[in-house]
Amino acid sequence: MHTPNLDKKRQQLDVLIENKVTFSADSSELSIYDTYESAQKVALHSNELLFCAMLTGKKIMHVESSQYHKAFLPNESFVVAPQNKVLIDFPQASLNRPTTCLAIEISRDKINDVSKALNMKQRLAHDALFEYVPNVVHTQHNVQTQQLLERMVHLFSEQGAERHYLIDLSLNELITRLLQQQSRELLLANSEELKLDSKISEAIRYIEENVSQDLDINKLCKIACMSRSKFYQQFKLAFGTTPALFQQQLRLKRARAQLLSGQPISAVCFDLGFNSASHFSRVFKQAFGIAPKECRH
Repeated sequence: MHTPNLDKKRQQLDVLIENKVTFSADSSELSIYDTYESAQKVALHSNELLFCAMLTGKKIMHVESSQYHKAFLPNESFVVAPQNKVLIDFPQASLNRPTTCLAIEISRDKINDVSKALNMKQRLAHDALFEYVPNVVHTQHNVQTQQLLERMVHLFSEQGAERHYLIDLSLNELITRLLQQQSRELLLANSEELKLDSKISEAIRYIEENVSQDLDINKLCKIACMSRSKFYQQFKLAFGTTPALFQQQLRLKRARAQLLSGQPISAVCFDLGFNSASHFSRVFKQAFGIAPKECRH
């Protein structure tokens, strides 16, 4: 993520740990943090909801309000509730290879406006797709979100008459993607939106419990008490994707966890319902940016 204005500011080092470059807009603030030496227990705090995305390197996130201690890696998102203190370790940072993170503070009023405009409904929290604690959501973000973040860096860091308008559009898109993904419960808990149960919660649970099986849309429609067309419509509105892609994302999440635990690639591939090793390798790399064998190592 490079722009002339951003690169110039990042070259002006004030500190070696969490050197911060910030750009402000009407309802948000975007910051790039660079860390150039190893450090432990560096505090992170925000008065607004904070969306973070790793760019390079590795962090270990410690959430003070719970027993949460997890690695934070590139192509992952970390959403933190307002007033929630997080402590961060930087095990790999160095002058030659800094650890870099993007952070966007989003006002609660803005989240509330977008959720009301979309008439979003909150579903029950399931931990199969993401790491969830009451004040944090930690998950892998998809290619579309990654591309959106790159675009937002350009919009925030460059000047122009349309800057604030374009930033507002991109912020609407980011909030929408977070609401459609697993960050919904956390975002809505920090807006004024009422909590509503989704009719398709039981269908989601069925997919999770039968993740390795071929998707049976007729069965899901029956569980949700909906016609086929309405089920697809409501599912897309709630999760921003189709049932088939939702199941694939769930399979990939579980595959990643199993590979990290040292299980053989072929066993993980076929146990989770993928029809071929080549297809599994291709979609895994698209999702996580690395091949299954690299993840296993």
